[in-house]
Amino acid sequence: MKNSILTLLAVAAMLSCNKKDTVSTDNSVDSTDMSSTAPMDSPQTLNDSATVSSTGTDANSLSTQDKSFVDAAAKGGMMEVMMGELAAVNASNASVKSLGKMIAKDHKMANDELKKWAAAANYSLPSTMDASQQKMHDDLKAKKGADFDKAYVDMMVNDHKKDIAAFKIQSKDGTDVNLKAFATKTLPTLENHMMESEKVKSAMK
Repeated sequence: MKNSILTLLAVAAMLSCNKKDTVSTDNSVDSTDMSSTAPMDSPQTLNDSATVSSTGTDANSLSTQDKSFVDAAAKGGMMEVMMGELAAVNASNASVKSLGKMIAKDHKMANDELKKWAAAANYSLPSTMDASQQKMHDDLKAKKGADFDKAYVDMMVNDHKKDIAAFKIQSKDGTDVNLKAFATKTLPTLENHMMESEKVKSAMK
């Protein structure tokens, strides 16, 4: 009887030892798995941030063509908005008023795009028009009635012919990719402005 009890106790003790060894082995496997996977996220995050920060235009890399274009586009855009707003108020012809509103609205949008590009490129756009452009605005403002209408429409036809030529050159020969894209995107709007200006001019004869 005593021998049977001793045998059972010995078996129980062996089973208990085996169970502890199994738990210890499982825990060591889990800790190994965790330590091998934990550090993998860090380098990946750094790589992602490096890729994002490397994008963008550097103002120092702009060519003479790019700088000349963007300065002229900024000043010309300001003039088109001011002239258009003037026509929307001072024109006596309903078609001229509508033309002014459309041109002012479209050029405001183009100006905003140019400002976004300048902010990203750290480039300082001109804040005022040329003296000659300001004189054109002041001269137009002094006109009334049919004289105002004719002067404004003639100005829009002539100005947009020059604008279209400049934007075509930039879309082909510009160095900065974003400025080339801006010129290409804006061209159809400028061509539409000229077409509408010519229509209004023909109707006024």
